[in-house]
Amino acid sequence: MDNKEIISYLREKGVTKVKFAFADIDGVLRGKIINSKKFISGLENGYGFCDVVFGWDSNDELYDKVNVTGWHTGFPDKLCRIDLNTFRSIPWENNMPFFIADFSGIKGSDHPACPRSLLKQIIADCESLGFHTEFAQEFEWFNFKETPDSLSEKQYVNPEPLTPGMFGYSILRPSLNSNFNNDLFDLLGGFGVELEGLHTETGPGVYEAAIIHDEALRAADKAVLLKTAVKEIAYRHGIMASFMAKWNAQLPGCSGHIHQSLWTKDKQQNLFFNEGDENKMSELMKQYLAGLLYCLPDIMPMFAPTINSYKRLVEGAWAPTTVSWGIENRTAAVRVINTTESYTRLEMRVPGSDSNPYLAIAASLAAGLYGIRNKLNLEQVGTIGSAYANKDYKRLSANLYESSIKMQGSDLAKELFGAAFVEHFTNSRLWEWKQFSSQVTDWELKRYFEII
Repeated sequence: MDNKEIISYLREKGVTKVKFAFADIDGVLRGKIINSKKFISGLENGYGFCDVVFGWDSNDELYDKVNVTGWHTGFPDKLCRIDLNTFRSIPWENNMPFFIADFSGIKGSDHPACPRSLLKQIIADCESLGFHTEFAQEFEWFNFKETPDSLSEKQYVNPEPLTPGMFGYSILRPSLNSNFNNDLFDLLGGFGVELEGLHTETGPGVYEAAIIHDEALRAADKAVLLKTAVKEIAYRHGIMASFMAKWNAQLPGCSGHIHQSLWTKDKQQNLFFNEGDENKMSELMKQYLAGLLYCLPDIMPMFAPTINSYKRLVEGAWAPTTVSWGIENRTAAVRVINTTESYTRLEMRVPGSDSNPYLAIAASLAAGLYGIRNKLNLEQVGTIGSAYANKDYKRLSANLYESSIKMQGSDLAKELFGAAFVEHFTNSRLWEWKQFSSQVTDWELKRYFEII
C-alpha cells in the first residue's frame, strides 16, 4: 500500500488509532499508539522520537560510554519513519492497524544505532550484487505458569513451567493447553507471521516455532514480531513466555537458528545448489560459508548479545562451541542442508532466542557476502561426527566481554558495519558485562559465605 491507499483504508474503516514500533539495540520493540490524524500527518516526514531509546539498556538504564546519544546531546528527538510495507492488523487487539518503523534517513543519514536500518543497508548491498535473499529464523522458548507480578514477588526464583517433564515433539503435552497452542498458530498467522511448524521441544513447557522463509528484511520483521506476539498471546492465557537463551543450567538452552540462501533476482534458481557437486554445494555457497566462518569470531556479539547467551554455548547442549560446519550436523556452528534445490540452505546455529533478529541476520548476510566478494576458499573440511570432539577447531568466545572486546577492535567488523555502529554496539555490550560484574550472585553466596 502507498500513502493514499493507507489513508483511504483508515478512513473507510473508521480507524481512530494506530500502533507502531521499532526495535532497539537489544531487539526490544519500543513504540506507541497514536491518533490516526497524527499518523497521517507524519507519513511523509516521520515522527519525532526521543533517541534515548538507543541510549539505554533493556532495563531503561543509561549507558555510560556511548556517543550517539546521552546527556551530552540533550536526548533530542530523531525522526522515526514508518515502513508502509509492514502494515498488518493485530488480531488480539480488535485488529488495530500496526506498522514497523525504523530510523532510516534520506541519502545515507540513517541513525547508526538502528538495527533495522543497518540490515536494510546490508540487503541493498546484496541486491547490488544481483542476489535475492531468502531467510527464516526459528525460535525456542519456555512457557511458565506465571504473571509479571507473581514472578516479581518470587524475585524471579523457581518459576513454574507450563508443563512438567521432557516432552520433545510431543502430541500429548500441547493438548493440556490446546487453546493457547492453537491461538499461537492462528493468531500469529493472522498477524502476518505465518508459521511453518509449531511443536514442543525437550524440556518442561518449551515450544519451538519455525517461521516460513521470506526476503531477509521481511524475515527479520517477522522474527522480531514473533517474540513480542508470543509474549502478548501468552499473557492472555495467564502464561509468561521467556526467550532467554538459558534459564536453567540443567535444561537445554533456547536457540534462534537462522536459515539462509541466495537466489536469482527472479527467485527461480537457488544459487547455493549445484547438482554436480559431491555435496550439492555451489561455489557461491562455499564462498558464502567461508565468509561466515571467517567473520564469525569478529562479529560474535551480534549472534550472542547477552551475558546469558554464552551459558547456552556449551558442549552437549545442542549448541555450537567451535567455528565449524558440517553436512546435516547439529554440533557445528553452521549446518548445511542439501536435500533438494528448493531446500538447500545454510543454518547458522550460533544465535540463541535472545538474539536481535535484525542484527543476527545482518551479521549472517554481511559475512556471507564478504566471502563472496573476496572469493574465499572453503578450506576447512566439513565436520564428520561431533564438532565438540575436534580440538583443532577455533573455539567461540567464552563470554560477552571477550567477544565484545574482539569486535570493538576489529577492522573487519568496522568494514562490514561501519565504525559508528561497532563503537555503539560494543560499548552497549560492555555495559551489560559491567552491570553483571557488579552484582553478587546466589552462586557466590552459596560457595563463599561460610567456607572462605
